[in-house]
Amino acid sequence: MGYTLVYLSLIVLIPLATLAVKTAEMSWGQLWDLATSPRALASYKITFGASLIAATINVVFGTLLAWALVRYRFWGRTVIDAIVDIPFALPTAVSGLALTTVLAPSGLLGRFLEPLGIKAVFSPLGITLALVFIGLPFVVRTVQPVLEELEPELEEAAAVLGASRAQTLRRVIFPAVAPAMLTGFALAFARAIGEYGSVVFIAGNKQFETEITPLLIMSRLEAYDYPGATALALVMLLVSFTMLLAINGLGAWTRRRAGHL
Repeated sequence: MGYTLVYLSLIVLIPLATLAVKTAEMSWGQLWDLATSPRALASYKITFGASLIAATINVVFGTLLAWALVRYRFWGRTVIDAIVDIPFALPTAVSGLALTTVLAPSGLLGRFLEPLGIKAVFSPLGITLALVFIGLPFVVRTVQPVLEELEPELEEAAAVLGASRAQTLRRVIFPAVAPAMLTGFALAFARAIGEYGSVVFIAGNKQFETEITPLLIMSRLEAYDYPGATALALVMLLVSFTMLLAINGLGAWTRRRAGHL
């Protein structure tokens, strides 16, 4: 316990305490003005909005991908399973450059999107795609072990008792997988709101349009505006902590409910 507390303090608690100390140097009025400036509000909108959309997409398609990897045997399965971990291995800047190159108007995919009027770079769409890319492994690797432990005999028993596929999915599979899905959503969302490297290239960083909050924090730090950077960081911390706490509470409630079924 002692080693754990020391490690936790060095890595998490002391940096957060430093943020609290810097925030205490400002009055509530100054903090409010810095945290709610028009530029800051615009960055919150794109950051949290794109992160929420990306995490939701990852929950749906990440769960489907995990299901396919666990329940089916097909050619190339091992390769696909390895490809899922690529966002973990790639530096975030490399991911951002690769996505920008592929989705640019002259890129491999962008050349097909441009005639359709779809702007995939320097737009909120590009930011969302980048966040989907870096967040997908969190959902797959969280849901996959749960599906591997879920015995197929439970589905067979439900079928023997006359349950339809929809009923089996709703009453047998979903209650067992839901906590893992919520955990994967929380991890993907937390990673997305703090992502910088893979987004900064594809976003274009237009003020009030595609400027994310982490980039705005960096801009404030480079301009030696430490109060402004601290205010933005505090807002990010509070919102992230509140959402993670709510998601974890919902996951605990889901596990208790699944235990009573």
